[in-house]
Amino acid sequence: MATMTGAMSRLGTESAFEVLARANALAAQGKDIINLGIGQPDFKTPDHIVDAAAKALKDGHHGYTPANGIPELREAVAADIAKYRGVEVDPGNVMIVPGGKVTMFFAILMFGEPGAEIIYPNPGFPIYESVINFSGAKPVPMALHEENGFSFSADEVLALITPKTRLMIINSPANPTGGTVPREEMDKLVAGLEAHPDVVVMSDEIYGRMLYDGREHVSLLGYESLRNRLILLDGWSKTYAMTGWRMGYGVWPADLIEPATRLSINCHSCVNASAQFAGIAALEGPQDAVDTMVAAFDQRRRVIVRALNQIPGFRCIEPGGAFYAFPNIEGTGYTAREMQDKLLNEAGVATIAGTSFGVHGEGYLRFSYANSTENIERAIDLIRKCLARD
Repeated sequence: MATMTGAMSRLGTESAFEVLARANALAAQGKDIINLGIGQPDFKTPDHIVDAAAKALKDGHHGYTPANGIPELREAVAADIAKYRGVEVDPGNVMIVPGGKVTMFFAILMFGEPGAEIIYPNPGFPIYESVINFSGAKPVPMALHEENGFSFSADEVLALITPKTRLMIINSPANPTGGTVPREEMDKLVAGLEAHPDVVVMSDEIYGRMLYDGREHVSLLGYESLRNRLILLDGWSKTYAMTGWRMGYGVWPADLIEPATRLSINCHSCVNASAQFAGIAALEGPQDAVDTMVAAFDQRRRVIVRALNQIPGFRCIEPGGAFYAFPNIEGTGYTAREMQDKLLNEAGVATIAGTSFGVHGEGYLRFSYANSTENIERAIDLIRKCLARD
């Protein structure tokens, strides 16, 4: 067999998909499995969005599109950013890509190489660390702490910057913790970054519409001093229950949009034509389905946090955004991976070990509450009974 490059040996994976495969295999054997592992809304894509895609196909939109996306969609993205973030962006700086991961992959490839350092959240979305390693750069973890709601400390983050730092990744609201970063901490971070003008920032805001208890979404795009070195990551997957449509976008600084376009041409040519018309309908159409979904997540959030805190050895703070609970399980005596496997195999409940999101995730589990309240309550009952047998 041919020998692969060393870079491939450094490329990790996303454990949620591995657990999903194991859960599906157990279900195929006839076992009852409740999946609280995968980060995917359990709602259908709204009908008007599906209809727009079908119409586009019937209207003959079957061919290649511009590598950066059709102009109408890029204009719709710019208008949506102005509406929800209060920031004017040039549609020419918008890059439509097949899913949010593409923006982070491109950003990390642009700035990651041997000798470089990239700061990323930990616990955080596992693809950050995976692709940083793949690029040859050194991943530098930005520790997120339970005691401050899994926000970061701006002072701690700024202290991580060295002359080798090329890129910093910020994610708020965050996967896997549901943590959100308050404006005062963002203000401190941005002010501190003025002393480091060569550090590029990628802000992953894919959960920006999913906030609770009146929290404000603080977009780094709103800081003028960062605009010439900020890459915004967002998309349709979470907000509009469109995970399988593979629709994301990036907003790039003017001097980075051309290399991002070249990467797109070399990688995927362009994004599915009909899906782009669906993207327009999502942004420009009624938003009531989004509001309904977020309200349902909010109700489930309260249910799951209350229930998790009643399990001996568990403690769970209320997440401020996204649709994940991240309970501390240190009191059970199990490691994160041991608990993940025990709950799947013995209780029939799929969760994700905190260590799947980095070394600082030890002692935690991620629960996705993108499932029905009935299933959440039943899953917690199964977990309680499973652990009571110890």
